[in-house]
Amino acid sequence: MNNHSDHLKETRLSIQGMTCASCVRRVERALAKGDSVTDATVNFASHEATVLHGPTISTDELVAAVDSAGYSARVIPSDPHAGHSASEHAEHLRLESEESKKLMQRNLLLSAILTAPLFALSMFWHPRPEWANWLLFALGTPAILWCGRGFFVVAAKAAWHGTTTMDTLVAMGTGAAWIYSTYALFAYSGHEQSEHIYFETGAVIVALILLGRYMEAKAKSRMSDAIRKLMDLAPKLATIVEADGSEREVPVSEVLVGMTVVVKPGGRIPVDGEVVSGESFVNESMVTGEPIAVRKTPGDSVTGGTVNEQGAFTFRAVHVGSETMLAQIAALVKRAQGSKAPLQGLADRISSVFVPVVIGIAAMTALVYVFSGRGLETGLLAAVAVLVIACPCALGLATPTALMVGTGRGAELGILIKDGEALERAGRIRSVLLDKTGTITEGKPRLTDIITFGTWTRTDALRIASALEAKSEHPVAKAVLQAAKAEDLQWEEPTTFEAIGGMGVTGDVAGQKVSVGKPDWVIGSELTTPKIAEAVENLESQGKTVFVAKAGGDVALFAVSDVISESSKEAISLLRQADIEVVMVTGDNHRAATAVAQQVGISKVHAGVLPADKAQHVQAYQEKGSTAMVGDGINDAPALAQADLGIAMGHGTEVAIDTAGVTLLRADLRGVPQAIRLAIATLGTIKWNLFWAFIYNIVMIPLAALGLLSPMLAAGAMAFSSISVILNSLRLRRFE
Repeated sequence: MNNHSDHLKETRLSIQGMTCASCVRRVERALAKGDSVTDATVNFASHEATVLHGPTISTDELVAAVDSAGYSARVIPSDPHAGHSASEHAEHLRLESEESKKLMQRNLLLSAILTAPLFALSMFWHPRPEWANWLLFALGTPAILWCGRGFFVVAAKAAWHGTTTMDTLVAMGTGAAWIYSTYALFAYSGHEQSEHIYFETGAVIVALILLGRYMEAKAKSRMSDAIRKLMDLAPKLATIVEADGSEREVPVSEVLVGMTVVVKPGGRIPVDGEVVSGESFVNESMVTGEPIAVRKTPGDSVTGGTVNEQGAFTFRAVHVGSETMLAQIAALVKRAQGSKAPLQGLADRISSVFVPVVIGIAAMTALVYVFSGRGLETGLLAAVAVLVIACPCALGLATPTALMVGTGRGAELGILIKDGEALERAGRIRSVLLDKTGTITEGKPRLTDIITFGTWTRTDALRIASALEAKSEHPVAKAVLQAAKAEDLQWEEPTTFEAIGGMGVTGDVAGQKVSVGKPDWVIGSELTTPKIAEAVENLESQGKTVFVAKAGGDVALFAVSDVISESSKEAISLLRQADIEVVMVTGDNHRAATAVAQQVGISKVHAGVLPADKAQHVQAYQEKGSTAMVGDGINDAPALAQADLGIAMGHGTEVAIDTAGVTLLRADLRGVPQAIRLAIATLGTIKWNLFWAFIYNIVMIPLAALGLLSPMLAAGAMAFSSISVILNSLRLRRFE
């Protein structure tokens, strides 16, 4: 590559026409030849290229370089001010992917319609009348040449550029079967030899490979949704305050730094800023992952995309467009997704050496037969047998069949594996980083403790507190009311009610003056009473939020916490037994994080971690070995994408799930060690399938070259090879 370090520019291209790993290498080589290009990385999963280059090469020249390699490309636009180009491009890719899948589905359906009767007639109708062979020709020709046209086109392009791909193997095998069968049909019409036609061989190969490609496309189809859903969290419109005090609704892209923006109850905050007037509680779970809303007063910062749960306030825009935290999270996700995958497809690596060897053996076989005086026809039959026996059907089935069964079994167990790359990475995990909220814990604040002092019973305290909390909009009040409703409690309406911002609520209930709120506000110096002080300290040491209800001499302590999931401790124990390091990385405070970690058996804790820093922590552990990140919130999306394997809990946000390679539908952390074990089992099956398919070819090709196998026997051997691969893959159905 050319080395120019000054004024480097990053250009992203969308690449069309890639079908395997060797395509990636070819595009990278073509781009790297460009003047002032310092780095060119192509991601096969996203079909995008990232090119670092100097000013001496234009984007048109980069596109032309891709075109010269036999593919097509277009520049992905970037608008540093609007911050929405990623979302728009992701949506465009999604629509393209859906259209491509529809075309593949139609082609697969046509292939199945033609191949089913062709296979049945060929296998079970012997001897056949002459006209039946022409029927097989009529069915087999479109099944091979039309339904499999994509293989032939890509193979031809690869040959034009002096290379081979898996499509070369498919084209060679199916093409050889069709050419030989057509030759036999026309040359020996009316003779016994015309029975020896193998249109079904090529047709079945095409159908099975098309099925595998369609399954792969379905697995990748949701990839472009992550950025779009992330950016959709930001509202499209914002209400700004004009100089004369009037309000005007404008597109978010028109909001500039310094403008005053109004946010009403229930609305999403459009950009990052600082509160100027008013106060409210804002749900910042997309940033912190924590479910309890945070009180905002003048001077506090607010983040674009977060939800204003109550009250109206105005704020001054500080970060807009691509500078907002939401846009930066999207950029981090995109960057991690577009990075170079460490492994390429094993089958494609084999084919890069295997295909030329097979072609050479077939050619040499024919020549040896001709020059030894055994005749062109005999040599042609032996060469065709070599090509048919070397058909990549088993190679093509080795991975998709194991993936089908493995991922299907995973779905039955509540484990969704996004694609083969995620499964491959899951089998190599050495460290697992866990978010706290919604991963180790349930992600929903619940009332966990009520401790009474005085004459109140537990029920009395809950009933009286609920009377006031029913009037409150504070998020903690929801936990109190949920507990009261679960016990079917009834309460009197308060005759007076007052909410004290940031402190609590007070009012008259059943003739008593009742206050509910922060301990130091409700009971003040009485908090120093040994029993109360000890109880508060004990609850807070467990990472719980404590508030107090008081009426006269009666006092009750209420503790709200995000309860640890029942399966967490067992899951972490299973991971440690597998010699996998377990670490907690959370945005929560150190006291709450440490308390939870101690209860579940985690010794390493990183608390108070911001979204961007989570990805950095993942990178640090990646230096030690393959790392998995298990998360639940949008703030986890960059870390999920950065990790070798991202695992999202099923109740997490859509973005986190789409970014992750594995999703646990049952929100059971025990799914993490189970997913890793399933990945190891599936990978072992894939490797055994590939080993068998490769060894099969090594043994059978010489037999075919020696004339010991006719094309018919070669096709039978090929079918047996495929069946053995499928049966081996089906063993995964017994995985527990």
